[in-house]
Amino acid sequence: MNKFIGFIGVFCLTLSLYASKVDTLVVYSEVMNKNIKNVVITPDSYKKNGDAFPVVYLLHGAGGDHKAWLGKAPDIKTYADQYNVILVCPDGHKTSWYFDSPIDKTMQYETYFSKELVSAIDKNYNTKADNKHRAITGYSMGGHGALYLAFKHNDVWGVAASMSGGVDITGFALQWDIAKRLGVYAENPENWRNNTVINLVHLLNGKNLKFMFDCGTDDFFYNSNVRLHNKLLEHNIPHDYIERPGGHTNAYWSNSIKYQMLFFKEFFKE
Repeated sequence: MNKFIGFIGVFCLTLSLYASKVDTLVVYSEVMNKNIKNVVITPDSYKKNGDAFPVVYLLHGAGGDHKAWLGKAPDIKTYADQYNVILVCPDGHKTSWYFDSPIDKTMQYETYFSKELVSAIDKNYNTKADNKHRAITGYSMGGHGALYLAFKHNDVWGVAASMSGGVDITGFALQWDIAKRLGVYAENPENWRNNTVINLVHLLNGKNLKFMFDCGTDDFFYNSNVRLHNKLLEHNIPHDYIERPGGHTNAYWSNSIKYQMLFFKEFFKE
C-alpha cells in the first residue's frame, strides 16, 4: 500500500512539472477585416501581473490552422514550462504563405503577423516586448513564413528558424495555391521572385538576425534548402544549417523543434 501511495505521489509531481495553460486568443485584423484565432500556451510559472516572458511564434504548414502544432507535436506544451516561454500558434490561413498578396487584398498576412498579431500578444500577455526576446519558426509553408518574416522584419524577431521550409517557391508554380496569392508565374515573375526566401538574402547584414534552418535529406524541399545554405555561405552570412535523414513528416518536425527550442533558449540568454 505504501508503495502505491508513493507511486501516486511521484506521478502527481511529474504532472505538476508541466502544467502549461493552453488558451485561444482571437485577434481582429484591421488590414483583412476579420477575426483570427491563435493558440497561446503559457508556462505554469506565468502570472497575469507577474514576470515578463520571451515569446516563440510557431507557424503551421499548408492546409493547417492554429491547432496544427498541437496535433503534430503535442510536446510543445511541455516546452513552455521547460524553457519559461510563451508559445503562440497562429492561424496563417491554409495557404497564405505568410506574405501580403499583391493581387488579393484579403490576404495580407505579413502585415497581420509583423504588426497586428505581435501587438495583440504584447498587449494581452506579459511579454518581453522586443526582438531580443521574440523568436519565430515553422514547418513547410511555415518554415518559409518564419524566415520570410524574420528576414524582412528583424526589428520584430531577433531569432528565427525553419524546418523543412519551402525556401524557394519558384519551383512550385502550380502547387499549394501560391498562384492565387502571387498570380500566374509566367505573367507575374517579379511577384514570385520578390516573395521567396532565397531571394531575400540581401536584407541580411550578418548581425541583424540569428537564425537556423534544417531539412530532411528525403524531403522534396531539401535541394532548395541546400541552395539557400550555399548562397548564405557565398555572402558570408552567419547561420546554422542542419540536414539529417528524414522526410516531410510529423516525426521529423516533432524532433526538429527540440533542437530549435534549445537554439532559442541560448539566444534569449545573450
